[in-house]
Amino acid sequence: MQTELNKVIAALREFYAHETFLFEKDVGERAITHRFAVHLEQQFSGWTVDCNYDRLGERTLHLPHGTIISTDDHLGKSIYPDVVVHQREIPNNLLTVEIRKAGNHTPLEHDQHKLRALTDPHIWFAYWIGVLLVLDRNKVTRSEVYVGGLVDEQLSRWFAARLEAVDLGRGAA
Repeated sequence: MQTELNKVIAALREFYAHETFLFEKDVGERAITHRFAVHLEQQFSGWTVDCNYDRLGERTLHLPHGTIISTDDHLGKSIYPDVVVHQREIPNNLLTVEIRKAGNHTPLEHDQHKLRALTDPHIWFAYWIGVLLVLDRNKVTRSEVYVGGLVDEQLSRWFAARLEAVDLGRGAA
């Protein structure tokens, strides 16, 4: 898992090296998410990187009936991950990333619930890893790593330490 998380860090380095305009102009999270996905795609050869992808193979990605996890549509059934790394046809789900701007003052619980659901192996073809990123102008202010439907405290600490050690504003060497 550390290999995949290091690829996320490499994508973040490239993102911060090339996308400062987005923060200077205070664009919305969807634009930031898309540009991050562009850089993430360069790290995952052989995988597909999508934004707001709501499918599992041919089926629409739905939450189980009666779930407490909030959704993004008016019917309260579909779920739209910010960024996913997967193989569409199989489905083979490797990584899902939820991105928030540091200035977003809505409760973080929505993204945390979504990541728990997306990585829960008892719900559907779960993503192997989930990552929460809270992005500020020149750094990640908060991160969490989800595995098996829960925050993986050890991986989260490792990932946060790696983020601290990397100068995100300078791009990949």
